[in-house]
Amino acid sequence: MRLVYVLLSPTFGMHQYTAHYANMLAAHGHEVHLVTTGQAVRDRYATAVTIHTPINNRSTGLALETLRWSEMRRAFKTITALQPDLVHFGGPHLWNVPLVLQLKRHSIPIIHTIHDLDPHTGTRFGSLLHLWNKVIMRSSDHILLHGQCYRQRLINQGTAPEKITYAPILHLFLSYQEALNLTKNPQPVQNDPFILFFGRLEKYKGIDDLLTAYTKVLASNVVNNPMRLVLAGRGQLSAPWLHQLPSGVELHNYLIEDMEAVELFRCCSLVVLPYIDATQSALVAAAYYFHKPVLVTRSGALPEYIEPGKTGFLVDTAAPDQLAEALQAAFEKPQKLVEMGVNGRHWYDTQRQKEYSTIITMYQQSTGKKPVVYPAKVLV
Repeated sequence: MRLVYVLLSPTFGMHQYTAHYANMLAAHGHEVHLVTTGQAVRDRYATAVTIHTPINNRSTGLALETLRWSEMRRAFKTITALQPDLVHFGGPHLWNVPLVLQLKRHSIPIIHTIHDLDPHTGTRFGSLLHLWNKVIMRSSDHILLHGQCYRQRLINQGTAPEKITYAPILHLFLSYQEALNLTKNPQPVQNDPFILFFGRLEKYKGIDDLLTAYTKVLASNVVNNPMRLVLAGRGQLSAPWLHQLPSGVELHNYLIEDMEAVELFRCCSLVVLPYIDATQSALVAAAYYFHKPVLVTRSGALPEYIEPGKTGFLVDTAAPDQLAEALQAAFEKPQKLVEMGVNGRHWYDTQRQKEYSTIITMYQQSTGKKPVVYPAKVLV
């Protein structure tokens, strides 16, 4: 099958996501192309993925560069020149809408991943996201989601079940070569006495709640040897913590490169996602890959990725007291965390074994709907 993935923004996380599928399909012998911006990170993709950069976008479309219609036309011509059996849009961009509509005129099957049905707290242009999602869902042949709860919501709203596929989000945070090296030379698992928050420091991720909970545990004096808390990622803390972090908290306030990220995940005892509102997160799968349990909130699809008491802890959103209780339980029974980490890795391996079958079935069903008709003459 000739597959074309389209990702018009340089957003790092979206390329990490798209590369996961592109690399997987290429490894299974499919002809895989990526149409993207010249600003995209390339080291996430396997050499078997052919990368085309007809545009030079620096945003997701909410910028003046979106008015460069000639670049959008170049993207369209590049896609159609490849004569794909199917096109999969891996991430958001304002140009996706007109591109999907143009490609449909040529009967090219379209898959579109929708990452967020709802905007995160503090996100600009939230109402635009709802409108964009609505148009994409109506125009695409098939929608890929990463939460069962979101699939059910769309079905309840009238979307045909056969138009929506659910698959857990399983990609890691590594370049293709680093992931390959890790597979060939697995590192020993450690469980050093620290818990890890990894990723951008954003309001919707509940960092204030985490720091409040951690402070409560320290103040209780119930735990003799509390673990350290490592916050690793760019962004800014809110006012209460900006100049004074609790004792035992380390802030790595910069872009975390692959090798440091591997060491953090390999050596921590627990990965915490105290999100106030989330859709889903690949960090759960990343934690499980490194044999680490997770502490997550009942936000979005996150509860679907955890077996409470077996692979981690589940608490309510915006509930520092519950977070504190879970942290205390983690501090008091470090051996239990090791057992949970083993269970988490089993969950990850099980899902990975099913992943290719889910995705290729979605692709085959989409291409079987109608014949693909290409323009008689395509300008490159």
